[in-house]
Amino acid sequence: MSHHVTVRHNFETAHRVPHLPGKCTNLHGHSWWAEITVTAPELSRSGLVVEFGAFKKLLRRWIDDYLDHGAMLGAQDALLPILRAHGSKVYEVTGWPTVEATAELLAHVAGDILTDLVRAEGAYVSRVHVTETHVNGATWTAPAPAGTAA
Repeated sequence: MSHHVTVRHNFETAHRVPHLPGKCTNLHGHSWWAEITVTAPELSRSGLVVEFGAFKKLLRRWIDDYLDHGAMLGAQDALLPILRAHGSKVYEVTGWPTVEATAELLAHVAGDILTDLVRAEGAYVSRVHVTETHVNGATWTAPAPAGTAA
């Protein structure tokens, strides 16, 4: 048996993927939704997976500070220095800001946040689902923890 909690948050962010063919080579924005799930094999003694309020607050703060009403651009994107020079809010990603890469990014951010919070033993970020439109989304899923069946 395992226990799960999920935090949902939305944000408005522009991006572009100029290395791919099609209309997404253009800078464009989306109303993104992220669902971040934390899983624990057992509840803590106080009956929780993670201290929900703190996790939600810190995760939402990171998203709002770094992504909301800004642009995600790849490190090699020619627009990156131009937008920065004009004072635009830009979050630089290592590869390209696809919806798949955004799900993975948020998984790592949530994992870093989780390490400093009150949580059940063995709690980990197990799943991140991100949608960039009502019909397009991607899911990142953690590998099975050591000692469990996949």
